[in-house]
Amino acid sequence: MTSAARLIAGLRDGRLPSAGEIAEFARGLADGTVSDAQAGAFAMAVCLKGLGTAGRVALTEAMRDSGRVMRWDLPGPVVDKHSTGGIGDAVSLLLAPALAVCGAYVPMVSGRGLGHTGGTLDKLEAIAGLRTGFSPGDFRALVAEQGAAIVAASAEIAPADRRLYAIRDVTGTVESIDLITASILSKKLAAGLEALVMDVKAGSGAFLPRIEDARALAQAICDTANGAGCRTAALITDMSQPLAPAAGNALEVAVVMEAFENPAAHPALVEVTAALGGEALALAGLATDAREGVAAIRAALADGRAAERWGAMVAAQGGPGDFLVRWRDHLPKAPLVRAFAATAGGVLSAIDGRALGHAVIALGGGRKVESDRIDPSVGLSAIARIGDRLEKGDPLCLVHAADEAGLVVAEAELAGAFSLAATAVPPRLIHERVA
Repeated sequence: MTSAARLIAGLRDGRLPSAGEIAEFARGLADGTVSDAQAGAFAMAVCLKGLGTAGRVALTEAMRDSGRVMRWDLPGPVVDKHSTGGIGDAVSLLLAPALAVCGAYVPMVSGRGLGHTGGTLDKLEAIAGLRTGFSPGDFRALVAEQGAAIVAASAEIAPADRRLYAIRDVTGTVESIDLITASILSKKLAAGLEALVMDVKAGSGAFLPRIEDARALAQAICDTANGAGCRTAALITDMSQPLAPAAGNALEVAVVMEAFENPAAHPALVEVTAALGGEALALAGLATDAREGVAAIRAALADGRAAERWGAMVAAQGGPGDFLVRWRDHLPKAPLVRAFAATAGGVLSAIDGRALGHAVIALGGGRKVESDRIDPSVGLSAIARIGDRLEKGDPLCLVHAADEAGLVVAEAELAGAFSLAATAVPPRLIHERVA
């Protein structure tokens, strides 16, 4: 029996593998000596039996070490933030430059949207000319020069995770806290982080809608990352409605630019950004505590320093040099815009975030499979907020479409996405902290 087969059989029988066995299995994932069948069997065994905290740490470290691990020599701490994803979640675009002007270095390796949630790389690539694919050397130079860069993972980062993730996607083994944790952290830790803040979403638009599940994932991530030597804390934040009042790549970038120009224009987005940034600065030793860190992030947004750094980051990654002042000219616009109206009066009491995400996909602004091409101009804007009082005929959102057929399909997805009642209480943005 091969070592991979012995590990799988042991998991099946309830025996937790050693760190050495897991490391050997991860090497086999990366070099191909572990077969697809064995990888699928391992993923199913982990789903059914679990790895425990020590096994989760071992798998994370082994997948991290299966490829290039970045090492930094910078005059400040290397920190990052990661989100489990949601609708209208454009925090990274505000937070990375804000952290940079507060003294942190932010090598943000991000992903693309898949399913109902959006992806940071897709938002960035809505900006004319901006690139997210860089060699490790160019990535290193960008971070050193700008203090932050937001890029795609190279093929050299955590190849064992790339192999296992693709197999999980087709074997019904995606929803395992052990495997989700190891997948997220192997890539983040390969970026050479000293500190990490996690944004774990809960609510109708989140990957894990139930707060109990979000709490379990947040705790697993914190335990595992801290066990692997990276100072980590998590905030469970609300995704019962879009964080920004937009869903769609260029439309979300537009909201970010409005927030840079006037943070009071989008208070929910700025509040979550500041809360996550405050935690990151405290973890990195750049603030005495999270409260001081929050104040520093808010100041960087309010006085324009974060916006100026963002403009420099955009230009350094190939985007327009005048994006900060002429961003409206550099974002694509859909040819058709139509209001989706309330059919009755009342107070907006609930939003089905997944329905909004599926409407964006129907418009061509999201992916059903990884190879799908997207239209960065389409999506939803001016999305009403829970607690808003509406009259019949008032817009619940504006639909931006490439053609009439897309409008019709998106409106069908939106039917039933907005619930009205006599009264409603807006949700709390930050549910709890986990460390």
